[in-house]
Amino acid sequence: MIQAQLDGSGEIEIWGDGEQTRSFTYIDDTIFGVISIMEAEISEPINLGSSQLVTINQLVDMVEEIAGVKLERRYQLDAPQGVRGRNSDNSRLREVLGWEPSVSLEQGLARTYPWIEEQVHASARAAVALV
Repeated sequence: MIQAQLDGSGEIEIWGDGEQTRSFTYIDDTIFGVISIMEAEISEPINLGSSQLVTINQLVDMVEEIAGVKLERRYQLDAPQGVRGRNSDNSRLREVLGWEPSVSLEQGLARTYPWIEEQVHASARAAVALV
């Protein structure tokens, strides 16, 4: 998204048709969850992730909203796209820890996007300075 703004292409490449689903967990929730699992001395496998399921197209919609842009989507149907859907069942996590991740994808993206944007811009400035 940021690169498309920098290079003026106005396009984003999406591997697959954008309808594959994923869940994303904010890093603070992930760290808290991992530490909680370690302290609970759980010996069997347990899921730790967000139960909020989104398509890749929905993810792009969210980031476009945060970035204040609308990009043309170029779907690469022959590119690897992984499994069609993936989500976290947190029922055991809630049962054992009485907790599950609480930062929504929208909240996490809104917190993270400005930092990523600054990193990309700083890298671009550094590349120009080397020329």
